[in-house]
Amino acid sequence: MKKDELIQALRDRDNAKHKNAVLWCLAIIGAIAAIAGIAYAVYRYLTPDYLEDFDDDFDDDFDDFFDDEEEETAEASEEAASEEAEETEEAEEAEEAADEAEETAEEE
Repeated sequence: MKKDELIQALRDRDNAKHKNAVLWCLAIIGAIAAIAGIAYAVYRYLTPDYLEDFDDDFDDDFDDFFDDEEEETAEASEEAASEEAEETEEAEEAEEAADEAEETAEEE
């Protein structure tokens, strides 16, 4: 009986050592993960946000682009309106000349 009890005690001790080793490995991995998480959080907190500045510049450029486009369309519409006015004036002058030519032809 003593022999069986001794073998059982050795097995229990080996199992306890194995459990302790696994527990220590998990504790070390957890500590490393916690330190890495804290380091990353500090890094993110201390690093300036360059993207925010880029977005502001991009928004300004974007707005300027559309402002320029609106000015170009306004200028183009003004030019088109002045061209139409000139064409209508020329057409009216041509009609008046044709009317005068008819009147002179009728008088003769």
